[in-house]
Amino acid sequence: MDREVFQEQFGLIGSSDALRQVIDKIMQVAQTDITVLLQGESGVGKDVTARAIHGMSHRKHNELIIVNCGAIPEGIIESELFGHEKGAFTGANDARKGYFEKADGGTIFLDEIGDTPKDVQVKLLRILENGEFFRVGSSKVQTTEVRIIAATNKDLWELVKEGSFREDLYYRLNTVQIHLPALRDRSEDIIPIFRNFVEHYSRKYDSVFRGFSDDAKVLLSSYRWPGNIRELRNIAEQLVVLEKSQFIDIEILRKYLKGRQSIGSADNLPMLQENINSTDSRNQQTSHQGSELIYRALLEMSNDIGDLKKMLANLVYSLFSNKNNPQLPALLGSGGNPPSLDNVPANANSGLPNPLDYTNSKQIKLDHSQNQNALNYTSTPHKGDINGEEFEHYDEPYQEEEIDFVLQLKGKEIPSLEETEKFLIQKALEIFSGNRRKASETLGISERTLYRKLDQYGLEKK
Repeated sequence: MDREVFQEQFGLIGSSDALRQVIDKIMQVAQTDITVLLQGESGVGKDVTARAIHGMSHRKHNELIIVNCGAIPEGIIESELFGHEKGAFTGANDARKGYFEKADGGTIFLDEIGDTPKDVQVKLLRILENGEFFRVGSSKVQTTEVRIIAATNKDLWELVKEGSFREDLYYRLNTVQIHLPALRDRSEDIIPIFRNFVEHYSRKYDSVFRGFSDDAKVLLSSYRWPGNIRELRNIAEQLVVLEKSQFIDIEILRKYLKGRQSIGSADNLPMLQENINSTDSRNQQTSHQGSELIYRALLEMSNDIGDLKKMLANLVYSLFSNKNNPQLPALLGSGGNPPSLDNVPANANSGLPNPLDYTNSKQIKLDHSQNQNALNYTSTPHKGDINGEEFEHYDEPYQEEEIDFVLQLKGKEIPSLEETEKFLIQKALEIFSGNRRKASETLGISERTLYRKLDQYGLEKK
């Protein structure tokens, strides 16, 4: 089968060099049973690629089972993948086959493999090694003969280094890797793909599409498409339905692209302005690549700092609002919601001891005796005034790591983002006596992310 026939059969539209390389690799591996890892951003067509690999293989007459690992709740993913026996857990009224049993003799496509819990990763490794697994609630070994295609929009090696993905499973999955390019990296394919979607939806909705102007074509080709092919298809459907029988010019098209380039998100960077009307547009685009990389790095750094500020604001609120000063919530934010550090008035701490200022709040004395290296301190009351009402505020003891951290700040030795994040996580867990759910809520992160951070920083999971 030549490339053109293959593309037409499986709906892989385009003539760019990047797409040709992908298709050549698919045609090389499809006839084998080798494990394939598809790598690429969300919306680039990983599911279509998996269907093409299966459809060209000797397993094409058997089932292709598609599993989105990130969409299955952690508590039931093992049952979904491997099945369960009757009575294995509450609600298991009958025995049930899992996806691997259903895919026996065929192909299973594990999308978003990076979101798989670590206890399930062990069982996936065993299936990759020898095809064996256990149903939930059973001690009987089951076997399956299945080809595995995995996909991810994350960097699996980075997850391995963070400790959230098993290294041995990574090597087993990464036998052959196919990188699917983002739509913006094959701009010459955008117009043909768009025309294909327009024709499809015109037939589906019995509509007429009159075409679009040259400047609209230029905008389609130059737009970043952060949602990739999925976003392009969505725009095509909207234009067919909402702009029925209209000739699409650049002003109409901009209405549908507006708001889709969020400057605050590193994943949805706006495209840098450039003159795209001349025949040298490709050279100009190349000249801007270095600037765009710098722009991306700056935005990602801004996002990291913003996340830390949010975590710090949440933690300071938890530390000082309820235990030390019941009036502080009214000062920092209404409705009992954790404030943003950006919104605290400049004179908000007038009369209050700054929780991060050790100069005024207490006298610190280190006692290095033979038998102990302890931190001795004395606390003194402080007069304060909020809305004309006087009150006394007493500081609670600070731990050594808190003092080290704050003295580092006071000495203008700015700690790294990792050190700051680790400190905030430690304090949150200490405040809530190791309760990870409450700590993650206070820090503004998911419990799964907190688990990953605990592994990353080598913190004990209490």
